[in-house]
Amino acid sequence: MASKLTRSNRAGWLMALPGTTLIAAFIILPFFLAFAFSLTNQRLASPNPTEYVGLENYRELLGLAFFTLEPERDDAGVVVRDKDGDIKYPRLRKFTRNNPDFPALQGKREWFSWQSGDNRQVVLASDVVFMKALVNTFTFVFVVAPVQAGLALALALLINQKLKGISLFRAIYFMPVVVSIVVVSLLWQFIYSPGDGLLNNILSGITFGLFEPRDWLGNPSTALGSIMAMSIWQGVGFHMVIWLSGLQTISPTLYEAAEIEGASKRQAFRYVTWPGLRNTAVLILIVITMQAFALFAQIDVMTQGGPLDSTQVLVFQAVERGYGKQDISGGSTISVLLFLIVLGISLLQRWLTRERT
Repeated sequence: MASKLTRSNRAGWLMALPGTTLIAAFIILPFFLAFAFSLTNQRLASPNPTEYVGLENYRELLGLAFFTLEPERDDAGVVVRDKDGDIKYPRLRKFTRNNPDFPALQGKREWFSWQSGDNRQVVLASDVVFMKALVNTFTFVFVVAPVQAGLALALALLINQKLKGISLFRAIYFMPVVVSIVVVSLLWQFIYSPGDGLLNNILSGITFGLFEPRDWLGNPSTALGSIMAMSIWQGVGFHMVIWLSGLQTISPTLYEAAEIEGASKRQAFRYVTWPGLRNTAVLILIVITMQAFALFAQIDVMTQGGPLDSTQVLVFQAVERGYGKQDISGGSTISVLLFLIVLGISLLQRWLTRERT
């Protein structure tokens, strides 16, 4: 006869079975399939059979090379310059296409370069678009995570006051969270609209017409920053609620003791509020980081990765290659790399925020 404990465990496993099955079917199994596809040349529609290619897809995405481009010189050894006085260099494709003397450069394209004396230092990549997506993703994470967390904490401190009508402000600040990210993206697309967009009109009004309207999403120098600003605004209310829940777990007696000891508000925040929010801060940091790495809908709706690949990100690249270009192996490779990046950052965050004895 089964004991009461055994029956309880059996009931628990039965209740957990539907959720466990869904997780296995839609998260665990797809990940292993993605890893398997990343080792092949699998495409959605191809007359050729799928072949095992090993780590070739990873080499294609992560391949980098550094090259020093020396200036052209005349017969006397003098550096040749153009009519504007700029140094002339041989064409880079002379070294990257069908040149057996430079096998490491074959098939690569220039990513970026800088001047070093008369020479030009060039960084080449096998997949420049992926490298831009990688840099843009990390830029998005490192900007959005701290700014959004800081603004959310400030809002939580403001609405944690016992004031009349404070619930209304809580609802207003949280409202963007419950609106679909697609709807929010479309709304901000109108705000950023060139010419008569709301943002251009506001800036023109407060500067008395001195500000020249610009295409915020059509300019490579402002497109990614514009999406960052919208993403911070949309998600700050959610993290505000998490901060607020952490603030409300701090015992009021601690603040009373600090007040009796003559602590200022800044000291009370430093020695009472912030230590009490440690676990909440860890949660906020992890959640924001994961959400930032999953950036997709804003890019898909507002810029489609443009202009000039200035808003390419990893998730958008994975979806575009996997479904748009029907390159299942390429999309799977990006997905696996993104998983490893997120896993590594999560482990690093856990180590940095661990309890120190």
